Amino acid sequence: MIAPSRLSALIAGIAVSAASLMTISANPASAQQGQRPDGWFKVCAKQDTNDICNTQFQSVASTGQVITSVNLIEVTGETSRRLFQVTVPSGRLIPAGVKLRIDDERETTLPYLYCFPERCVSQVDLDDNLIGILKAGGKMTVTSTNVQNRENPIEVTLSGFTAAYDGPPLQQEELANRQRELQDELRRKAEEARKKLQEAQDSAKSGSN
Repeated sequence: MIAPSRLSALIAGIAVSAASLMTISANPASAQQGQRPDGWFKVCAKQDTNDICNTQFQSVASTGQVITSVNLIEVTGETSRRLFQVTVPSGRLIPAGVKLRIDDERETTLPYLYCFPERCVSQVDLDDNLIGILKAGGKMTVTSTNVQNRENPIEVTLSGFTAAYDGPPLQQEELANRQRELQDELRRKAEEARKKLQEAQDSAKSGSN
């Protein structure tokens, strides 16, 4: 058996590498068709004697910052472990935890496991009951509370989750394509923001003359 510290390192490794494959909040129809770099997807990797798969969804701001990341991590091989993780930005109110609500069901609170300078992670064990709930659901609301005690709810579509979880993982070429499409989308959004700012500045100058 792998020592707990070694297992944590393995899980953190794939979670961090997957986090670099950032996706924009999903459009449900396009997520199912796989035509855009958004929605649920699965990546797998082999580390030592273990296979680690991560079915994930990430909501990313136009700046490229990950707003919310949901990860279903499964380790098989010498070690067997299943984890459900939610990642939110840093600057969170730790005692409040992360609140999850699927459709109109009762809200559940996940405790924080640890915080880094750029993100905080909550984690619980993953079981078949939770997977079944996600497959049957339409949307999941993830709410964290910042240090000003203000709640920040983020809606995560569950459309496309079943196909991603039960289907094959993305191949390296598919992952690279997603990353390129994401970068193009972020550049487009940044250019739109720049133009709006310029127009506002020009309008302000015209009004002052």
